[in-house]
Amino acid sequence: MKGNKKLLTVLNSLLADELTAINQYMVHSEMCNNWGYKKLRLDIRKQAMDEMHHAEWLIERIIFLDDSPTVSKLNTIRIGKNVLDMINNDSNDELEAVRTYNEAIKLAHEVGDEGSVALLTKILKMEEGHVEWAEIQRAQIAQMGMENYLVNQTEISAT
Repeated sequence: MKGNKKLLTVLNSLLADELTAINQYMVHSEMCNNWGYKKLRLDIRKQAMDEMHHAEWLIERIIFLDDSPTVSKLNTIRIGKNVLDMINNDSNDELEAVRTYNEAIKLAHEVGDEGSVALLTKILKMEEGHVEWAEIQRAQIAQMGMENYLVNQTEISAT
C-alpha cells in the first residue's frame, strides 16, 4: 500500500528520534549500573526497550506503506553527567516526542491514514508515560533530596 510522502517523511523522522532515544537510554542505564544504582538502571533500561518497540513498529509501518525506513540517522544524543542531568535530558526529549507525535497524528488524520493514527496514538501514550516517570523522579528528588533518592536506587546486598 502506497503511503503519503509527507507522512512517510515524518515517520522516518520519528524513527530517527526513537533510534536516538534507544542509544541515550542505554548509555544512561549503563552509567547507573556502573554507579551502583541498579533500580534506576532497570527503569531506564525498560524505557530503552519501549523505544526499541517504537522503532520496530515504525519500521513495520514504513515498510507496509511501501517505503524504506531510514535506520542510519541519529539525532544529537544528550548524555547526562549525573542522575539529575540524565532525567532532565531524557524528559526534555520525551516532551519533544509527545509534541511531534501529536503533530504526526494530526497529519495522519489529514491524509486519511487511520492505521498510522492508531500506531502513533499507541506510541504517544507510552511516551506520555515516560514523561510522567521523569516527573515522578524529579518530585521524589525535590521531596527527599538527591542523596536519599539515590540510596533508594541502590540494590541492598543480602551478604
